[in-house]
Amino acid sequence: MTEKTEQAMKVDVDLVRQLAELLDATALTEIEVEHGDRKIRVARKAAAVAQMGYAPAPVAAPAPAAAAPVAPAAAEVGASAPAASANAVKSPMVGTVYLSAEPGAKPFASVGQKVAAGDTLLIVEAMKVMNPITATQAGTVTAVLVENGQPVEFDQPLVVVE
Repeated sequence: MTEKTEQAMKVDVDLVRQLAELLDATALTEIEVEHGDRKIRVARKAAAVAQMGYAPAPVAAPAPAAAAPVAPAAAEVGASAPAASANAVKSPMVGTVYLSAEPGAKPFASVGQKVAAGDTLLIVEAMKVMNPITATQAGTVTAVLVENGQPVEFDQPLVVVE
């Protein structure tokens, strides 16, 4: 019986860590993976998720609000002025931003481009999952606040569509 108990207790620690990171990145409260007769479930109390959701907000909030107007030339550099815009599309997760579908491809959205609600603006990769970030409203892209390959935080302004 000791051998059987030891076999049942062998856990892929790396997989559990990856699942826990996936919970963090996606704000999920529970994830379960099943392979054959083995099943791994990682769960987090809802209160812990709420705390995690609030923690990054103060990090993004102290960004100094510059008096400079939003200028198309300052698309990637002038992040302070557009960050305060109510029309900024924000990151729903922690991850890495990709402005195009693949290296060398045309960006999904660029300054001055007209977009419709639901159009893909960029991709945020989290735990090897590519998450398209879409426009919440129709309008013109007035600023792209991130660079390709840049890490982003939860609730960080990414693109301004007005």
